[in-house]
Amino acid sequence: MKKVLFASVALAFTMSGSAAWADITIATAGPMTGQYAAFGQQMKGGAEQAVADINKAGGVLGQKLKLVVGDDACDPKQAVAVANQFAGEGVVFVAGHFCSGSSIPASAVYADSNIVQISPASTNPKFTDERPGPGIFRVCGRDDQQGIVAAKFLMDHFKGKKIAFINDKTAYGKGLADATQENYEKLGGKPAMVESYTAGEKDYTALVSKLKQNNIDVLYDGGYHTEAGLIKRQMVQQGMNTVLVSGDALVTDEYWAITGDAGEGTLMTFSPDPRKNPEAKPVVDELLAAGKSTEGYALYTYAAIQIWAQAANTAGKTDFDPVVKALNAGTFKTVLGDLKFNDKGDVTLPGYVMYKWHNGKYDYYTN
Repeated sequence: MKKVLFASVALAFTMSGSAAWADITIATAGPMTGQYAAFGQQMKGGAEQAVADINKAGGVLGQKLKLVVGDDACDPKQAVAVANQFAGEGVVFVAGHFCSGSSIPASAVYADSNIVQISPASTNPKFTDERPGPGIFRVCGRDDQQGIVAAKFLMDHFKGKKIAFINDKTAYGKGLADATQENYEKLGGKPAMVESYTAGEKDYTALVSKLKQNNIDVLYDGGYHTEAGLIKRQMVQQGMNTVLVSGDALVTDEYWAITGDAGEGTLMTFSPDPRKNPEAKPVVDELLAAGKSTEGYALYTYAAIQIWAQAANTAGKTDFDPVVKALNAGTFKTVLGDLKFNDKGDVTLPGYVMYKWHNGKYDYYTN
């Protein structure tokens, strides 16, 4: 996923795991607090489970893993502080961050510190197109891929309808909305309206009223579940039946908690659901038994740690250069399926598909 937000939340670190000591320190980082904390909890749960499973199987190179968790609150300055803290603590690998606006600036610190970074969720193309070093990777897709799928869907399913494009001005939200709009226009579409809004607000009445005045049939929103949920709910409150279409930042049950029944029929793009992979079932069962989330980016974080552990075992050491070499050359067995990286650090996995919210849950769109 992502994304630039300017929240001011205190930097927090916690240690996970029951071991009193560990030989190899790795980390995950994301919004553990703030309005996007649901995604941070997905990442934390996936990371904790991966470390527990790897340690149970003998660790990495015969050594146990210790997990450190950093809270960046999706704030770029805080993300850099987290990255510097990790460097000072001797972290060799980071499964993070979530927001592109955090991952991009933090990646410069990791590159300078010879720390491998694999983001489970940062989808802005710049993260890998302009990566500051060879140790920067991601296991999620890219917004330019997501935008192609969304644009084609809009053309195929809403031809002749008035479609508006809005975004929250963040690296993720604006990047995704721009990519979708650009591809929509390439296919011959003409946006009925293009607007930006400010993330973190509670009242979007003025925006919703403008959408209503322009008789918008379909609203494409580049943004997060909190604002999207409020906008969708407020559209319904104004008597609108406008279809909301968005991206992978809606892959949390919190979206429905915000919208209630007003969220019915919301559409969004996301990668094929990893929970449906046979390889993921044991991990899904373990997470559910522990009362942890399996949705969204939990399994992507688990996979990032799986990949690094396999690369380190292949390299025979946790040093930066041999691990990066192994990451570039290897094919990895993960809960997401078998995958490898291209020369940019992007992952070779199936692309995006459309999902639909129905009765409080999201699943593949089948109409």
